[in-house]
Amino acid sequence: MSHPAHGRAARRLPAVEERSAGGVVVDVQGGIARIAVIARRNRAGRLEWCLPKGHMEGQETLCETAAREVEEETGIEARVLIKLGTIDYWFATGDRRVHKFVHHYLLEAIGGYLTIEKDPDQEAVDVAWLPLQDAHRHLTFPNERRIAREAWQRLAGGE
Repeated sequence: MSHPAHGRAARRLPAVEERSAGGVVVDVQGGIARIAVIARRNRAGRLEWCLPKGHMEGQETLCETAAREVEEETGIEARVLIKLGTIDYWFATGDRRVHKFVHHYLLEAIGGYLTIEKDPDQEAVDVAWLPLQDAHRHLTFPNERRIAREAWQRLAGGE
């Protein structure tokens, strides 16, 4: 005999939290601040320009994750300066609902060069420097555009 409440409960997938970190890595050349962004293809094959980011590994702190992911995805060695903000959203996988938190930091480029060859996941198909002042026009996702604008305001001395 089936219980009516059981059917409803079975459809409500268990929820888990996931945390990632990444951010806006800035390099200043000739007085112009520019940021490294990556391009990846979504499931439909469309190119999306995004900020570098990824999952925490082992006992990493969020700052360590942000710096590692920036280097893996862009080739740029960087150090974290300040936290810019956190984006969170929900998505469903086959058997669970995921509440994803992505912690974004402002990082300063200290070495390396643009390359997608360091990414073990090989998700990036391209990487580029964009002037920070108008990078938000090129980023695909509105929440990442907001993070880029926050970075610009912090660096330009705005509140």
